[in-house]
Amino acid sequence: MIIPTAPVHEPPPIPGVRRSRVTARGIDFHVTEAGDPDGLPVLLLHGWPGHHYTWRHLLCDPPPGLRLIAPDLPGYGWSGPPPHRWFKREIASDLIALMDALELERVLLVGHDWGGFVGHLMVLDASERFHAYMPLNITHPWNTPRTLAPHLWRFLLYQPALALIGYPLMRHTSVVAKAIGGSFVDRSAITREEIAWFSERFRAPVCARAGTDTYRTFWRYELRAGAREPERRRSTVPTLALFGACDKAVHHSLAAAETANADDYRLELVYACGHFIAEEKPALVRRRLEDLAAQFT
Repeated sequence: MIIPTAPVHEPPPIPGVRRSRVTARGIDFHVTEAGDPDGLPVLLLHGWPGHHYTWRHLLCDPPPGLRLIAPDLPGYGWSGPPPHRWFKREIASDLIALMDALELERVLLVGHDWGGFVGHLMVLDASERFHAYMPLNITHPWNTPRTLAPHLWRFLLYQPALALIGYPLMRHTSVVAKAIGGSFVDRSAITREEIAWFSERFRAPVCARAGTDTYRTFWRYELRAGAREPERRRSTVPTLALFGACDKAVHHSLAAAETANADDYRLELVYACGHFIAEEKPALVRRRLEDLAAQFT
């Protein structure tokens, strides 16, 4: 495979996928699908620094009976930018609108990193639209300043820099490649070529701007707003959180079942695994997805 050396204009090749463009809430979404068009819909949400290629192991070999739908989040990958700041609640509304545009009445939801946090908000906003939820390596929204405080140093290692100067960092340095490569326990689980499909896309101005705004809105507004008015809504959607226990960026205690305000919430720690669990442990993620889907097919 050729390693991209400039902002890539075409999405990476994934055998057997279907690609489309869908407009929802003023956003030109790039959507990648695989599997049975009439199967149980599964919405896959990536995080930073990613796009739909995060889910390549599932997309190239979709489980039977499932319709996998992997949009690039607004401003990421090959989707157009949002007409608003990258506030997580706004992005959640954008994705509910995308579900409407795709005529998806109810889905099984999977989300990683920031896509996972947005997924939590979607579940709280519109519980009737989701069979179940599987967040991957992300905090749940019920943390307080007390639970966050012991782990704030992890966020301080990289997030303020991305919020302040993320645009030039992503466009002109190797920060994305280093962030991905340094987050794997098993470094052989991802190749330089695969990393390049992410890092080089963030050299595109739209993607670098979206990545920067993802962190800037968090540090300038959302962190303080969450401290003043913590999330009090209760989730009624069955939730299985998978978490690579060796994650350097996010500590698994921030996804603990004991602090989750939910009727049915389980946390499964995955040892010898870092932040990018869908890529480091794809067989496990697939099994857990199949187990969840079996309850609704």
